[in-house]
Amino acid sequence: AGVKMAFVLLLKKGCGVLLFLLQFCVLSGRGSLSVEHSQLRSQLSRERMTSDSSDTSPRATESTKTPSYIPNCPSGGLCDRLPPECVTCIKNYSCIYGKPTLLECRIKEQVHCVDKENQKQESFTINMTCQFCWQLSPFEYECSSSTNCTTVSCPRQRYKATCKVHDHIHCLGNRTFSKMLYCNWTGGYKWSTALALSITLGGFGADRFYLGQWREGLGKLFSFGGLGIWTLIDVLLIGVGYVGPADGSLYI
Repeated sequence: AGVKMAFVLLLKKGCGVLLFLLQFCVLSGRGSLSVEHSQLRSQLSRERMTSDSSDTSPRATESTKTPSYIPNCPSGGLCDRLPPECVTCIKNYSCIYGKPTLLECRIKEQVHCVDKENQKQESFTINMTCQFCWQLSPFEYECSSSTNCTTVSCPRQRYKATCKVHDHIHCLGNRTFSKMLYCNWTGGYKWSTALALSITLGGFGADRFYLGQWREGLGKLFSFGGLGIWTLIDVLLIGVGYVGPADGSLYI
């Protein structure tokens, strides 16, 4: 009986030691898992912060970027005098030609303007005449010039010019358009000088030399003005403007 009691006590102690070891292993395993889990969470949070910062930086840059039209929009000026690229207007294409009409306009982003009472405005109306841009008066747009056409000719020559409406003028349709214009450029030749040379020294071809027509000038020089007949004809032709500079330009 004493041996049995000793064996039972030894078995109980062994079971207690084994249970203690099992609990220790379980607790140590949970601790390591919790450490790994906390490390993983911290790594994910750092990656999330990095991605958020990378996502927000382009947006911040985009929001502070200055639009391309801003340099052409004077700050603090009258709203109805702003260039068309600085405002957005609703155009009424059903208006009656030649009659007054209203444009409802709104300034674009980052544009600042005021009314006649120096009050800040964002929406306003503009009075304009109902007409397309190519129907405007010549002083309301500017066209390109050409030096490749002849101004003194019959019939008068035309050239295809590219015209653009002035900034403060409002109209319907495209603000840049093409138009056929008469050649009207000048090379610096004076009509009064050409006529004076034709009257005084026309017999020696001075008028033709002055206008750049050296072949005709040589012909008049060696024929003594065509015995006076050619000289008289040139006086009449230069006087009425039929004979002009050789480069095709107009007199000053």
